[in-house]
Amino acid sequence: MENELFTLGVAISSTAIIALLKIILIDIILSGDNAVVIAMATRNLPKELQNKAIFWGTFGAVVLRIGFAAVIVYLLKIPFVTIIGGVLLLWIAYKVLVEEEDSSNIKSYNGLGKAIQTIIIADAVMSLDNVVAVAGAANGHIGMVALGVLISIPIMIFGSKAIVKAMDKYPWIAYVGAGILAWTAAEMILKDKSVGELLHIHHGIATYLIQAVVVVLILFAGYSKNKRIKEKNDRVKQSA
Repeated sequence: MENELFTLGVAISSTAIIALLKIILIDIILSGDNAVVIAMATRNLPKELQNKAIFWGTFGAVVLRIGFAAVIVYLLKIPFVTIIGGVLLLWIAYKVLVEEEDSSNIKSYNGLGKAIQTIIIADAVMSLDNVVAVAGAANGHIGMVALGVLISIPIMIFGSKAIVKAMDKYPWIAYVGAGILAWTAAEMILKDKSVGELLHIHHGIATYLIQAVVVVLILFAGYSKNKRIKEKNDRVKQSA
């Protein structure tokens, strides 16, 4: 009889190990967008609070993601759930791009709470369809999903830290991050059957064009808002 190890109630045989490796690989591939979310949400926090926001935001996101794996099939059957999620993610893409109008008066811990909330909400929205792939690779075993997600956590944390450092050096990367989130949001919205039927489009060049337009609109709105905030702050400094 083949030797087996027991972890989280899962018999780890050669077949289970292959499934676990598939889950970890999927999580690593899908963690790119999540790392962007974490980095965007924490980039304006003081250095000493960034690690706290990353830790608690990631912790909350992982707990929700594991929970989603158990009910994902039912969640995706709810009418318009991907549309609602996509619109919410568009709003998040805009909000994390726009700089605070008066950051000097914002309490650090209020900013910390907002960052953690943003990370958890955005990850939850983006994980709706991503978890399907993980659940499929685990053959519906929640223990395997949990183990795979836990192993992939360092990828999300260290990936987000690297992006934060890059954004400090190159501010334009923030627009790339917001663009990625906006693209993902538009993709979620267009995946809904009712949207496809309403616009008479299916997979193809038309969907990419619509996603590109949505990205441009979000980035333009964020850039315009940031420009107005900068001009206002400059006027305040000049009058002081």
